[in-house]
Amino acid sequence: MSMEHPSPPPALIRIPVRIVVLAIVLPVRMAWDALTASARLLDRTLLRPTGRGLAWLFHHTLTLPAHWLYRCLLAPLGRGLAWVFTGVGRGLAWVFTGLWRGLARVFTGVGRGLAWVFTGLWRGLAWFFVRVGRGLAVLGRGIAVGAGWLWRGASAAGVWLGKAVFVWPWVGLWRYVVVPVCRYGIAVPAAWLNREVLTRLGGALLFLLEKLVFVPLAALFRYLLVPLFRYGVAVPAVWLDRYVLSPLGRGIGWSFRQAGRGLAWFFPRAGHGLAVTALWLGRAVFVWPWAGLWRYVVVPLVRYGIVVPVVWLWTRVLAPVGREVRDALAMCWRVAGFVSRAVGRALKWVAWNLVGRPFAWAWTRVVRPAGRWARDHVWAPARGIAAAAGRAAREALASTRASVREALGSARATVREARRDAWRALVGGARMTEPGEPEVARARTLGSTTNVPGAAPGPEISLRKRG
Repeated sequence: MSMEHPSPPPALIRIPVRIVVLAIVLPVRMAWDALTASARLLDRTLLRPTGRGLAWLFHHTLTLPAHWLYRCLLAPLGRGLAWVFTGVGRGLAWVFTGLWRGLARVFTGVGRGLAWVFTGLWRGLAWFFVRVGRGLAVLGRGIAVGAGWLWRGASAAGVWLGKAVFVWPWVGLWRYVVVPVCRYGIAVPAAWLNREVLTRLGGALLFLLEKLVFVPLAALFRYLLVPLFRYGVAVPAVWLDRYVLSPLGRGIGWSFRQAGRGLAWFFPRAGHGLAVTALWLGRAVFVWPWAGLWRYVVVPLVRYGIVVPVVWLWTRVLAPVGREVRDALAMCWRVAGFVSRAVGRALKWVAWNLVGRPFAWAWTRVVRPAGRWARDHVWAPARGIAAAAGRAAREALASTRASVREALGSARATVREARRDAWRALVGGARMTEPGEPEVARARTLGSTTNVPGAAPGPEISLRKRG
């Protein structure tokens, strides 16, 4: 059996490893699935509806009222004020232009009369415009007071309606639905599951992992590898160095020193034979023993005492256990996903039957009919009343605008008539007709008793009687 292609590990390794890994991975996978499900639920039920509700609230509480206020109050009021001030300015310009022209023509002869007329006319105009200004001020004050009361009422109604629609239902839902469901449907079962199941299961799994993996590895290292290295390598090497090599080296050194001294005394001029002899002797003493020790002692001891056990441990124990741990992680992650989904479906079924079904029944049987009744009997009449009030306000504004227009027209006609009377009083002459209203000639009816509609009958005298 070769080391490169080891046989598959037995079930004795595979089954405990997969059990331990499944026990470790299952709580992690369940916690991960719970977190992802909670995030999706929070996004779907809280974040997105909250964003849409805030957008709707901003649109209906700020954008639409501001647009309605601009379209129905500020813009008509601005146009009316612009029209009023434009008409007043044009009337004043026309009056003062006419007066200036008349005064320029008769200034030399009618100074006192013109001054008197101008003073009286100025007083009359001042009195008229003071009255008109007071009337406009009173009208504006009344409009402002009415708009203020209307805005206060609308604000109070909007605040109460906003609380009734956006605050009280969410407060009640949070206080009486979400908090009890999260507390007694998620937190309490999760705490009980963690305390009674996962904690004990984790302790048991850690105990199994310790007894099945860590304790055997520690015993293998302590009672096999350490004694093997100590008594197979370290102790023989120390003993060999202490009791063989060191005394042998010291004896060989002493022998060489004595041999050198003797040879130097007997053969002061040794030749080639002595050198060869010394070379062979040095090899026999210093090279061949060490080479034999390395080849026949150290190499077999290291190979069969360290390398072969370590390779066997790696190929037969550590590598199979690592591959099994890797495969077990992948498989147990999928199995934990199936278990987590099953637990999630069970919790969903329990939550639906404990919370969802009663809530759906209450929504369809209580809340929805109450909401429809409020929509049909409260909201629709209130909206109709508000629409009628808006139409009445627009009609009142239109009638006020028409009355102001008529008042300004009558004021212009009065000023025009006063100017003409002043002109006739200054220069004399017959009463002038209104411009744009020429005198209509009498229509003849040739002796008939009927007249043309809208025309006075002419004299019925023939040409023969006229002579």
